Amino acid sequence: MATSLKNRNFLKLLDYTPAEIQYLIDLAINLKAAKKSGNEKQTLVGKNIALIFEKSSTRTRCAFEVAAFDQGAQVTYIGPSGSQIGHKESMKDTARVLGRMYDGIEYRGYGQNIVEELGEFAGVPVWNGLTNEFHPTQILADLMTMLEHAPGKTLPELSFAYLGDARNNMGNSLMVGAAKMGMDIRLVAPKSFWPDEALVTQCREIASVTGARITLTEDVEEGVYDVDFLYTDVWVSMGEPKEAWAERVSLMAPYQINQQVITATRNPEVKFMHCLPAFHNEHTTVGREIEMAYGSKDWKLLKRFLNRPTLLFSMKQKTGCTPLKR
Repeated sequence: MATSLKNRNFLKLLDYTPAEIQYLIDLAINLKAAKKSGNEKQTLVGKNIALIFEKSSTRTRCAFEVAAFDQGAQVTYIGPSGSQIGHKESMKDTARVLGRMYDGIEYRGYGQNIVEELGEFAGVPVWNGLTNEFHPTQILADLMTMLEHAPGKTLPELSFAYLGDARNNMGNSLMVGAAKMGMDIRLVAPKSFWPDEALVTQCREIASVTGARITLTEDVEEGVYDVDFLYTDVWVSMGEPKEAWAERVSLMAPYQINQQVITATRNPEVKFMHCLPAFHNEHTTVGREIEMAYGSKDWKLLKRFLNRPTLLFSMKQKTGCTPLKR
């Protein structure tokens, strides 16, 4: 039976079945191939899409805009300071107004409850471009990238370890995605940075049906052994205070992905992924502030890892994450 997701919101992966998630990944793979070959057919001509960004973005904004333009749609970007949302107008009222003007709405911002309310009252499809709790579009891109870099394998045959702050939206979303798709995920982090226990329980229940394996551990060597992919994210998420760096650098340094961790996988074909932006040198304002405040020891370890001539950045079109292959 054909899968139809017409007029569906995409707010979190928990709302979708494994078959529906696989359908979206396959669709993305086909669209990417069609664009590369010059045969992409525009199916959104005459459609208008609103992009609400209460948090700034580079990749997510570009991905939505380019994808919309490629499919023939027009977009309106509504930035952090470019609307009355939350100031003079509630999200419920905003949803009702924009839903009459637009055929679809993307939201990137704060609480999951906000995008859920937008989806309830807009009357048109709403897509979650990131909230504090979940980042489902990123996970579709990540799972697609894993398949592209593991030819001949299916998602249930793949394993990956996520190191660092596993309680953030990426840790949450990767765990949900892995549970839904029957994958082997290891969340490697200090116990205080594991995902919320209620979400872990929910994912384990899903895993009991799909065959997924979910491991939470503080032991790096145990967590990364024989995985196909290593994944990490920034240690302090958007919206968290700069003062949080002091605690995070101390707690997270053992969970930095470097050559030692790569070696611990015992997999010569392991690949490295990061949803970006990444702080791996002093070439950004934040990077310089971190190096000045906490020293360069860990930077130097990471730079030696990233600068090895056998490592290659390969940015995948329409995926939003970067694999590193040995």
